[in-house]
Amino acid sequence: MRLGALLGFLPPQAQATDLAEQAKRFVGEGFNSLWLPHAVGRGFILQDPFIGLAVLATATTDVELGTAVVQVPLYQATDLAHRIFSAMQVCGSRLTLGVGAGSTETDFIAYERDYAKRFKSFNATLARLRTLLKEGKDEIANLTPWDVVKGGPPLMLGSWGAGVERAAKDFAGWIASAHYRTPDQVIDALGRFRAAGGKRAIVSTIQLTPDLDLGRIKETLQRFADAGFDDAVVLIRPGGPSPAQVRALVA
Repeated sequence: MRLGALLGFLPPQAQATDLAEQAKRFVGEGFNSLWLPHAVGRGFILQDPFIGLAVLATATTDVELGTAVVQVPLYQATDLAHRIFSAMQVCGSRLTLGVGAGSTETDFIAYERDYAKRFKSFNATLARLRTLLKEGKDEIANLTPWDVVKGGPPLMLGSWGAGVERAAKDFAGWIASAHYRTPDQVIDALGRFRAAGGKRAIVSTIQLTPDLDLGRIKETLQRFADAGFDDAVVLIRPGGPSPAQVRALVA
């Protein structure tokens, strides 16, 4: 099982180079991928995922870079497609884009979007986004993308419920958040994903807090590996284990 890290959680006194240094530290310890979340208006600030991707791309080489996950309903389709093309031009083939409908109402309030209609908005925006990424244009806009980015990056669906089967059928893979669910729930959903023909499966947002000992962390990561997840993406909270300690837990 590959090991990734969720970045972007910086202290209020963060300096301009801190995100780059954070990325270099994880890569130096042998992490296989680096991911950025998308959250606004929750009482703390995170990097804009697309600006953050540019930083990660210039600070590292030969490591996968991704979003876990971009909330599609918060964007207009042309704007999002342009951001994706721009990120891909910087990240190249290292870019993997996790997308989802969103799950936190405060984000939608901050963007002045209708949270209750997020799934309808996700479907409509995603349909147009796929056309823009594939063709570089549609009946409304012509983005004339660079040849190297035409087609866009792999799209992974971050979702639960019926979205698990949809991820298997319509996306390059599935991103499961372990934040609000138990390992048993996550593993059960993985069974549904595989039964539906799903390929790559990532379990993300595995929060490692100071109260968790390394033995418990290793047990959880091993359970995900044994269940068949291709990747585990951890979020190390302040005071939690070091990247080197976590890397040593995954074979």
